[in-house]
Amino acid sequence: MSEWRKCKLGDFTEIQTGPFGSQLHASDYVDAGIPSIMPFNIGNRLEIRIDSIAYIKEIDAKRLEKYLVKESDIVYSRRGDVEKCAFITNKQSGWLCGTGCLRIRFISNKLLPKFCAYYLSTEDIKSWVSSNAVGTTMPNLNSSILKQLPLNLPLLDEQKAIASVLSSLDDKIDLLHCQNKILEAMAETLFRQWFVEEAQDDWKEKLLGDFFEISSGKGLRKERLIEDGLYPVLGANGEIGRTNDFLFDEKLLFTGRVGTLGNIFIVDNKKVWLSDNTLVFRKIQYFYFVYFTLKLTRLADYNAGSTQPLIRQSDIKEISILSPINAKLDIFEEQAKSFFMKIKSNNNQIRTLETLRDTLLPKLMSGEVRVAV
Repeated sequence: MSEWRKCKLGDFTEIQTGPFGSQLHASDYVDAGIPSIMPFNIGNRLEIRIDSIAYIKEIDAKRLEKYLVKESDIVYSRRGDVEKCAFITNKQSGWLCGTGCLRIRFISNKLLPKFCAYYLSTEDIKSWVSSNAVGTTMPNLNSSILKQLPLNLPLLDEQKAIASVLSSLDDKIDLLHCQNKILEAMAETLFRQWFVEEAQDDWKEKLLGDFFEISSGKGLRKERLIEDGLYPVLGANGEIGRTNDFLFDEKLLFTGRVGTLGNIFIVDNKKVWLSDNTLVFRKIQYFYFVYFTLKLTRLADYNAGSTQPLIRQSDIKEISILSPINAKLDIFEEQAKSFFMKIKSNNNQIRTLETLRDTLLPKLMSGEVRVAV
């Protein structure tokens, strides 16, 4: 490793904070325009969570042009989860939100941006960022800290080779996620055709509650939350933590009971804890028929809360639907099952690839494992 050299992030980059005092107002947001990157848009794996991207008027972006985020930039949150960063892969520029984010832009060709993004995602570097952040009540990050971040760099050709290995794994993972979305969309298309577009007037009217048992999840004491726990703790938006305890070990559906309404999730025979802000559907007859019926039902319309969104078990159970003969339901279940079995197989591959990537990442970045150039 004699050709690896120690340096600092500031040797190769320009680090920009958001525009001080230029936070957005409600009137600045539009349905389509220039995306504005907020701290909560920064995901856990070098990604921007596009599901919650906000948009601002074109005029604001022009006024604040120096704060635009471009492809191959890296964005950090300045407060809170300061160890998380996102690598920008979208060619469309976005605006760096107010004082909430930091942007890293590469100004030297001796440091490959993609290699650097992977380097910054290692546990050692995330730990360094967290421990060097300032603030007594909440971690705060600034450009001076990031400029001092230590780098241990191989030559550019090896940087490219390392980034290529890791990118190939991420690309395969992304492809499998894309296939899963297509497979579920195909099953949903079949559901819509058979049970919505081709619905018959002589079908029997039934209550949705006739197809399952429903109950609420259960609260979990804070001390039972464990960062590397064996089982996921699931809430209205998905995983919210880990624990060594579990409530369920079966095939079921769940949705949000309080707060976020309308997301429907499948748990496919694995041990989980479902929080008390969820509703749990068990012992389901015609599992995938119920799944897509719930997905296409506007559950938010059944909101019974006064201070925050709330949906009651009784309201879901009493939703009226038209149900065909059992033979048609049986055929749909078999066809939908084949799609979801492929999704399950893909998910197994995704977990294997993620484990391989996460195992290789620190070894490649430390030089313990070398890549032929």
